[in-house]
Amino acid sequence: MTVIEISSPGGPEVLVASRRPLPVPAVGEVLLKVAYAGVNRPDVIQRKGLYPAPPGASDLPGLEVSGIIVAVGDDVDPTNVGARYCALVSGGGYAEYCLARMELCLPVPAGMDMAEAAALPETLFTVWHNVFERGYASPGETVLIHGGTSGIGTMAIKLGKLFGLTVIVTCGSDDKCEAAQKIGADQAINYNSSDFVERVKALTSGEGVHLVLDMVAGNYVARNLQCLREDGRHVTIAVQGGMTAEINMAFVMSRRLTLTGSTLRPRTPTFKAMLAQEISATVWPLVCDGALRPEIDKIFPLAEAADAHAYMESGAHVGKIMLAVSPPRHPARF
Repeated sequence: MTVIEISSPGGPEVLVASRRPLPVPAVGEVLLKVAYAGVNRPDVIQRKGLYPAPPGASDLPGLEVSGIIVAVGDDVDPTNVGARYCALVSGGGYAEYCLARMELCLPVPAGMDMAEAAALPETLFTVWHNVFERGYASPGETVLIHGGTSGIGTMAIKLGKLFGLTVIVTCGSDDKCEAAQKIGADQAINYNSSDFVERVKALTSGEGVHLVLDMVAGNYVARNLQCLREDGRHVTIAVQGGMTAEINMAFVMSRRLTLTGSTLRPRTPTFKAMLAQEISATVWPLVCDGALRPEIDKIFPLAEAADAHAYMESGAHVGKIMLAVSPPRHPARF
């Protein structure tokens, strides 16, 4: 099979095509003939040599795919062969074939584009766990989402609105703010032209938000805490602005704030399976009836994975960037 390897840590140009044998599914695994694969920020960080694959995972980038099951391991129902699924994987998505745990596969509804299906798992699992499980978001609450037009940001907007949240996002330009509001954000703040802390206070009548979903960290953390109302929650899922932060713990204590965070890729298969079960019961019906669809910006052929990474690092995208690996004969509409 054709795969995209990271030849050495570096820029997008280190992503190179190579040939490898087809992997063989182990107990509980399936082999997917990949239709589409998602491009995510962790892929970029891995390419730079800063986020190695966890033990036992493929060294190839790619954390989500859609495709057709072509082989199954022991303890997997063989009638699944030939069915369309999307899957959360720990690596290996940038390839013509990819292994996945069956319990981390979700069935692609009839009529849904395979590109859309592949764009769901990584952002859906991440947002659901961090906003609704770790962040305890509840209907009627207000959430601040940084990076409102990223893959995570657009999914957070859509899930937030479907589950009764008021969603405020930050973006880097007026055009992106407009795009975020078209997607469903209630308010969008251009952080390059205004102080998001002051804008959040103004938009919430001085009370602040219940939850911040933070992808920046660094010096944003102290500013994020200023955006929280009493008993607010702060959830960090990336450290694009730096891994350390200086905060006033007396402020945290006086306002009874909760700070937490998580990374998904290294979590155990058991944890991910439990998360998949909850998503299957709670969110997947919204996918099946068409109420939830990912925001897809651009699709690149697998051979142009380097260009896809360069495009992600440019920051020009609104929503997901995808790789077409072995797409169905009828093209996606993006």
